[in-house]
Amino acid sequence: MDMRSGDREFPNGDFYSGEVKGIIPNGKGKYAWSDGTIYEGDWDEGKISGKGKLIWSSGAKYEGDFSGGYLHGFGTMTSPDESVYSGAWRMNVRHGLGRKEYCNSDLYDGLWKEGLQDGRGSYSWTNGNRYIGNWKKGKMCERGVMRWENGDLYDGFWLNGFRHGSGVYKFADGCLYYGTWSRGLKDGKGVFYPAGTKQPSLKKWCRSLEYDDTGKFVLSRSASVNVEELRSLNTVTQSLSVKTSAGETTCDPPRDFTCHGPVSKSARFSGSGQSEGQDKNRIVYEREYMQGVLIRETIMSSVDRSHKIKPPNRPREVRARSLMTFLRGEHNYYLMLNLQLGIRYTVGKITPVPRREVRASDFGKNARTKMFFPRDGSNFTPPHKSVDFAWKDYCPMVFRNLRQMFKLDAAEYMMSICGDDGLTEISSPGKSGSIFYLSHDDRFVIKTLKKSELQVLLRMLPKYYEHVGDHENTLITKFFGVHRITLKWGKKVRFVVMGNMFCTELKIHRRYDLKGSTQGRFTEKIKIQEKTTLKDLDLAYEFHMDKLLREALFKQIYLDCSFLESLNIIDYSLLLGLHFRAPGQLNDILEPPNAMSDQESVSSVDVGLTQEHSIPPKGLLLVTHEPNSVNTAPGPHIRGSTLRAFSVGEQEVDLILPGTARLRVQLGVNMPAQAHHKLIEDKEESATIELFEVYDVVVYMGIIDILQEYNTKKKVEHTCKSLQYDPMTISVTEPSTYSKRFVNFLHKVFPEER
Repeated sequence: MDMRSGDREFPNGDFYSGEVKGIIPNGKGKYAWSDGTIYEGDWDEGKISGKGKLIWSSGAKYEGDFSGGYLHGFGTMTSPDESVYSGAWRMNVRHGLGRKEYCNSDLYDGLWKEGLQDGRGSYSWTNGNRYIGNWKKGKMCERGVMRWENGDLYDGFWLNGFRHGSGVYKFADGCLYYGTWSRGLKDGKGVFYPAGTKQPSLKKWCRSLEYDDTGKFVLSRSASVNVEELRSLNTVTQSLSVKTSAGETTCDPPRDFTCHGPVSKSARFSGSGQSEGQDKNRIVYEREYMQGVLIRETIMSSVDRSHKIKPPNRPREVRARSLMTFLRGEHNYYLMLNLQLGIRYTVGKITPVPRREVRASDFGKNARTKMFFPRDGSNFTPPHKSVDFAWKDYCPMVFRNLRQMFKLDAAEYMMSICGDDGLTEISSPGKSGSIFYLSHDDRFVIKTLKKSELQVLLRMLPKYYEHVGDHENTLITKFFGVHRITLKWGKKVRFVVMGNMFCTELKIHRRYDLKGSTQGRFTEKIKIQEKTTLKDLDLAYEFHMDKLLREALFKQIYLDCSFLESLNIIDYSLLLGLHFRAPGQLNDILEPPNAMSDQESVSSVDVGLTQEHSIPPKGLLLVTHEPNSVNTAPGPHIRGSTLRAFSVGEQEVDLILPGTARLRVQLGVNMPAQAHHKLIEDKEESATIELFEVYDVVVYMGIIDILQEYNTKKKVEHTCKSLQYDPMTISVTEPSTYSKRFVNFLHKVFPEER
């Protein structure tokens, strides 16, 4: 059919003028809608495709690439508020590399995804602040650098627009603090270097993000958008719908302001009256914060190299490694790759199978799935960069049902463990010698098993499946899969995937492994780090909680211990995690009235909200449960009923943490309590200062180490020796003797209110 030009007015008031093919627009043409919207440019068989200019009745206008009626490719959008975006588009939303100048003169230059800043980018505020680094869903996340107009600079990790994780804060007056943050507040241990003190070099740390230690930013791309480069990054892949919508949601830029005064009383006083060249230039301070409150400070020498500042870990290059090397945990890249490939295959194979009730045969020796993964791939497996290996999946239908029982989505499970972010190796907290991996989102822990541990788990699996089915609030470790990798030279490595009970948005300040033993259960102080798992004698607190919460806790502990008794299992532990809330009255202790605080005030991420957080308010507030109001972020503890509290009229309750979130209270998860310090200050450590003795805490707990079966006298005697128990007090025929000691100890840790 020949191309021709023509004008056509439609019954609804629309008007078209230009080239047509038959009766539909095709080629160059201009279309005016009855509401005042006008498009002029290329058409392809009735659809806007090619290059053109679109002006909405609201005053917004776009000039650039179209495909199938969508803004798709490269183009420039000017909004009614006069903000301008120039960059890549995909199906009407900003997606790819682009630059946006906001109506208030703020500027973002970087990557976008689904209309929001996502990836690498730089944001400049009109007040002089500037951030360069990573973004996720429109907020600063992961690694990034913020430089404020007053000269302060922070280089470290972020989460949802707040400093969160490790980082370095360099003040304009020369002071430097290296430590950890939680939701914008200092939280955990760190080192403070006063101005004039010899400070560690930040070159390695800074170069890992491509800016120098003077604070000069270095972008890998030009600060201005290169049109041809943008066009090459985007291809028109789809031909879709009709008229483009003018509705555009502008992402509110994050706000983060910091004021800096004298850092602490000790820092102010230590420098007063001293002249240049004196020992003050060798003094630095080791500090520990709790939600922005300084709770402990120790003077140390600046030449102490134990606090050497290191850049964040980067992905390791794939190199040929010997088996012994990576099995020792030094380099185990291949092992992680094999594990990810196998789990992806396992979940992908079992998920399409219709769900059914578990049968006895699903626990048997024939309930195994085997597959060989050659490096070059096969008809059933993809090619990969690891070594050849064989994969075995144990009881796939059982664990598939367990994952559904624990409300784990198969796609989320695969993305968490098998995504591009990979796994992180963590050191073993015990003496087992096992290798531990942590998923990138902290939801899952993967542990290597001994053959004997695997056999215990498979033997107990039928009763375990029944127990967790009957008791949704069980505190016993949640298992999601058991697998085995056999390498081409015959070495077999067994794994179990478990839930990480410390997967929470709250910082876990203290971790304890409690067995109820008082002999040798302590940790040497020189070995204690921020994430060290402490033992029974290290626990210097007793915890007081709501009457009904405590009753529910001990009811489940009795049920779980009875289950373990039926399997002849002893030597299990209660893993306890504590999140401390800093009490508000410390404000008067730390600073006199009208004194400048060293705490950084962080405003809300939302535009127009400038509420500052200096010292978080005290208190844990229990309120009636509202399902639509609580934080529903996925985690390993999403299964389980909401607990009832005596203090709220025996209603199901949520926990409100001022300045943080509203959390659902479940057994072992988000449980509020008050911690009473039971020990007096250690007078031998005069340089260490304890500022308070009573804390509000949020408690997390679970029963672990359940994969050792003790059914012989020899095994029991060995266990008693390691725990410094009297062998006569632990009976092979009566495993309840262990659980009684264990529960009695917990009664002292969580005493009943009188």
